[in-house]
Amino acid sequence: MEKILKVHHVNDYARYIGAPELHPLVSVIHYDELEHCRHSLNNYDVYALFIGDEELEDLSYGQLEYVLHRHALMCVAPGQIGGKADTGEEIHTKGWALLFDTELLRNSELGRRMADYHFFSYSTSEALLMTPGQRQSIVNLLQQIRTELLQEEDAHTLRIATSLIEQVLELVSRYYALQLSTSATTTNSNLLSRFENLLRKYYEEGRQHNLGLPSVKYCARQLFLSPNYFGDLIRELTGDTATSHIRRFIMQRAQSLLIGGSTVSETAEQLGFDYPQHFTRQFKKYYGVTPSDFISKSHHTPSPSSRSRR
Repeated sequence: MEKILKVHHVNDYARYIGAPELHPLVSVIHYDELEHCRHSLNNYDVYALFIGDEELEDLSYGQLEYVLHRHALMCVAPGQIGGKADTGEEIHTKGWALLFDTELLRNSELGRRMADYHFFSYSTSEALLMTPGQRQSIVNLLQQIRTELLQEEDAHTLRIATSLIEQVLELVSRYYALQLSTSATTTNSNLLSRFENLLRKYYEEGRQHNLGLPSVKYCARQLFLSPNYFGDLIRELTGDTATSHIRRFIMQRAQSLLIGGSTVSETAEQLGFDYPQHFTRQFKKYYGVTPSDFISKSHHTPSPSSRSRR
């Protein structure tokens, strides 16, 4: 069984690889300077960003194996496991790491904004691939954080460090937006059609009877993307959320079933709703009328052919 390093606090990791312990809540590591670094498979209770300045192979993230490319940036959040199992040998690697404790976020503006940084839940195959200039901009901020933490701590230390960390995250967010924009118009240009086909196939194969309504998580997994990265790509492509796209598909299918003669209960069951009442609420929320009212109106609306005979 592989040994897992429990990173409860930032210095658990710093201590393991022989890096200086700068502060109990924040750690900035420059791997180039370390003499006795080792690989580790880590279980994180902290937030962390890693910049690889060389290609690293056979790393893991959950059950996936991946290669961290040069100038790639990878983010992890509390509750995630990643890295490479320790083989007992010392290694010489290059790059940077920033780790910060969740305690740093308590009652802070950064803490309130953390949910906006979706990239902490992207998979490592969706790492940020930076240009040398982008990498240097982030490294400059990491150096400033380290300089601040090396000084004698005072009442301003953590506020300044937190502000610099927020700048790092804003840059990562900007660079990811550029990467998503490029991905949406090139390699993922057919993502929408694959998404539509996946939803259509979901119902053709009757998966709703076992799995219920299709979810963003299910669709992302089938398209080999993490849910947040998939959702951000769809938003970049359409300006709308993946959840809204799924809801639109379901409601349009509901319309077709009702027009085709299915009852409200039959339609709810065929779509994968647990209860007809749930379907009725969702239908009314989307169209402004209940399914029953929709059926009634559609039955009283003359068809184009009947109108032309009058």
